[in-house]
Amino acid sequence: MAADTIIAVDTRINARWVIPVVPEHQVLEHHALLILGDRIEAIVPQSEADRHYRARETLNLGNHVLLPGLVNAHGHAAMSLFRGLADDLPLMTWLQEHIWPAEGAFISADFIGDGTTLAMAEMLRTGTTCFSDMYFFPEVVAESARDTGMRAQVCVPVIDFPTPWGSGPEEYLRKGDNLICRWQDDDYIRVALGPHAPYTVSDGPLQDIARLSESRNVPVQVHLHETAGEIRDALEQTGVRPSERLASFGLLTDTTQCVHMTQVDKTDLALLERTGAHVIHCPESNLKLASGFCPVHQLQSQDINVAIGTDGAASNNDHDLFGELSSAAMLAKAVSGNAAALSAHQALAMGTINGARALGRDHEIGSLEVGKQADVIAVDLGDPFAQPVYDPASHLTYSLHARQLSHSWIGGIPQVQDGRLTRIDMKDLMLRVRDWSDRIRQHRNNT
Repeated sequence: MAADTIIAVDTRINARWVIPVVPEHQVLEHHALLILGDRIEAIVPQSEADRHYRARETLNLGNHVLLPGLVNAHGHAAMSLFRGLADDLPLMTWLQEHIWPAEGAFISADFIGDGTTLAMAEMLRTGTTCFSDMYFFPEVVAESARDTGMRAQVCVPVIDFPTPWGSGPEEYLRKGDNLICRWQDDDYIRVALGPHAPYTVSDGPLQDIARLSESRNVPVQVHLHETAGEIRDALEQTGVRPSERLASFGLLTDTTQCVHMTQVDKTDLALLERTGAHVIHCPESNLKLASGFCPVHQLQSQDINVAIGTDGAASNNDHDLFGELSSAAMLAKAVSGNAAALSAHQALAMGTINGARALGRDHEIGSLEVGKQADVIAVDLGDPFAQPVYDPASHLTYSLHARQLSHSWIGGIPQVQDGRLTRIDMKDLMLRVRDWSDRIRQHRNNT
């Protein structure tokens, strides 16, 4: 760059540290991140930014670390309205006796809209800029996310039985095809197919899902190998493991996102490695439901991409992905018996570039690289309880309270400024949340 070259940009962010995630294990000090339009224009030392760039807006974040926005690769956003509804129960009791009856009583487009907005408010305040959702009325989730300016993968729910969203698999897939066409050219919203689980979707619909996924070039996200009981029942009923059954229909590919995977043997590892399917780890939900432990270190040792998700707030009970990363890192060490398993930098990659890769978006988000979307978060490490800072990556993984997030941008547009949401009216939202809470509580008292 010539000495007298001056480049105009929209936003300059000066930070104490920058963790770009790509390249791996890199921490930049006293750098500036420059945004032009919705893209990252440059990441350079602040002295170089002084010489060559002029910005319409400059933020000086002298105690902060910048990193890519987090990618929450699996959740059920609107279940925020069921937070704490049925705790301390095993998975099938939780589902069959509490969650499914509550969904039957309350799920509607309005419920999904309000619950998703509540989840987005929490996700934005804790660092997430892109999320994947698998729940009813996905068209409402898509519109809510787009209106708020969040990136989302919206999974079309498919299950064998009727729900408030439709009569069965044929209707779900017809609606899903329409949704794919509606959002196929959008920068924010992507559509995937979301068969609930092998034990709730029969062979015919699974084959239909495989055909639609291939013809429309859309990914598939599925709950898979969540509990030991799921494997035992599948072997008794079909003679094969669920992963093998999905593979037989062409549903394990490099665009398949396998959620949970707490029960993994050599057969599963071979299938994942051969097909390039991704694993989405939900450590806190798995712990709370006593579902088991995903062998993250073993998977990563075989170059299987592992992303991370919060699952729904009814089984977690939050959408704090930084907390999830901390749990994942410590759990990986305990499960593998290796204190070096899932290092701080690897955990941050799991919540950023690995998640973007699982969703097929690593070319545009998941790391701070020139030309990528300006999805950026800033975390304040200046408070006394965060001192001293020897390694900001370690702080983010092991010491962070997510409320330390001070700023976030999605496509260069501010979403959080000085800890305050810019696009969601929290007073109005909380009125609607209280109304849902009162109605759900009254229903439970009457049943």
